[in-house]
Amino acid sequence: MTRALLLASGGLDSTTVGYQLVAAGVELVPLFFDYGQHCAEVEWSRVNEVLPSSIQPPQRCNITDIFRGSQSRLIREADLWTEEVSDEDLYIPYRTMLFFAAAAARAQTLGILDVYTGFINSNHAKEIDCTATFMNALDGLTSTIGSVRFHSPFRYSSKADVARTAVHLGVPIGRTYSCQASAQFPCGACPNCVERLAALREAELV
Repeated sequence: MTRALLLASGGLDSTTVGYQLVAAGVELVPLFFDYGQHCAEVEWSRVNEVLPSSIQPPQRCNITDIFRGSQSRLIREADLWTEEVSDEDLYIPYRTMLFFAAAAARAQTLGILDVYTGFINSNHAKEIDCTATFMNALDGLTSTIGSVRFHSPFRYSSKADVARTAVHLGVPIGRTYSCQASAQFPCGACPNCVERLAALREAELV
């Protein structure tokens, strides 16, 4: 059986990729990064809840020291009653590149050659490391320095495309968690929440 490592966050995109892989008969190894995000415990609980029950338990990797002191609202939770949160407030420099490097190292340590992510082509102004262009450039880099290969099945897809795929695969969409601004419950106003709701409406799921 083919083995693959999945960057799992508990969100809709990565969870849907996980269901795709399991449906294809892939032995899945989920990897969750705790990078000091204020919603880490909620995300971790959802990762353990929403992925298919047939797979092995997710692994948790602690890299919190890297972003210690960051003013990003992904690290330092905002008071949503009194503060507005914009795209710029949520940016964390080099986060995706760090994820990819750490995932490649973990995968090769485990003897796994394929790493999957749920990254889609981001429309968020500051998420330059979540664009299809960035992913393509990273492919060119990793192809020359090791045996691990990255796969982002939704890199050219919209969030609505992901939602439709999720329904087809039986993903528990309502239990996935993608909020960037609140540590306990979806705020409904951050870029991820707005994008998610718009996608569900476009896919005629709400």
